[in-house]
Amino acid sequence: MLNCEECVERLYPFLDRELSEEEQRDVRTHLGLCRHCQHRFRFEGNMLRFVGEVARATSCPDEARRRIERELDLEEASIACKKEGGVELPL
Repeated sequence: MLNCEECVERLYPFLDRELSEEEQRDVRTHLGLCRHCQHRFRFEGNMLRFVGEVARATSCPDEARRRIERELDLEEASIACKKEGGVELPL
């Protein structure tokens, strides 16, 4: 049987469905017996849903997106250059 600390450590992997069936069963068992952890579980689940909703509803400004894409292109070019044995020049 999990104690509260062990259960809380597994809440995010549990919410993300990353635990084995045995670990999921252990978390469910503890949550069924512990009101404190039940409240924590509900809070964390609601927080994840809220963050997901905000992320889906929020878009990145065009200029920021272009800067990010430009930096990623530069990083990809740098990696390709290194793989070909080239020398990376400082920007």
